[in-house]
Amino acid sequence: MIGLLVTALVTTTAVPARALTLTSSDIRDGTRVPRQQIYTGCGGSNVSPELSWSGAPAKTKGFALTVFDPDAPHKGGWWHWIALGIPASQNRLARGAGAAGGSGMPKGAVQGTNDFGDTSYDGPCPPKGHKPHRYQFVLWALDTRAVPFAGDVQGPAAVMWLMEHAIAKATMTPVYGR
Repeated sequence: MIGLLVTALVTTTAVPARALTLTSSDIRDGTRVPRQQIYTGCGGSNVSPELSWSGAPAKTKGFALTVFDPDAPHKGGWWHWIALGIPASQNRLARGAGAAGGSGMPKGAVQGTNDFGDTSYDGPCPPKGHKPHRYQFVLWALDTRAVPFAGDVQGPAAVMWLMEHAIAKATMTPVYGR
């Protein structure tokens, strides 16, 4: 009887596991992307936003980040940023971390080739007259930090690999139209 009571007490008072969350001081879920994060060809500064996260599963060995526009008038959408090999010890990327050359990325992290043909962050730039596009910022908690195809990371291939190694993900989806 005491064992049953202890089991019931532990079960009802256990703290639920935290979910992986993604936040930013620059962008917000469901709101318009600020000019600083917009691609230069659309009148912005093309600076990657500050991103922070918490609640990673205990088995996380690394993180990845992707930014994807599913509304782009391009078969398969449009990849704006792919970053892999982010250490599990990281809980943020500073504003501007996605600059070309990777100098703002954590040691060992790599940026893949986006649909602009760059290995950097390239911000929103939908065609004029389109309704606002959604920009899916996805942080992936992974069971590995290894990046088997560093230097030749393409959007679809990276996401297929990420889905195989993902143990959690958090999404933030700001919008932008012009």
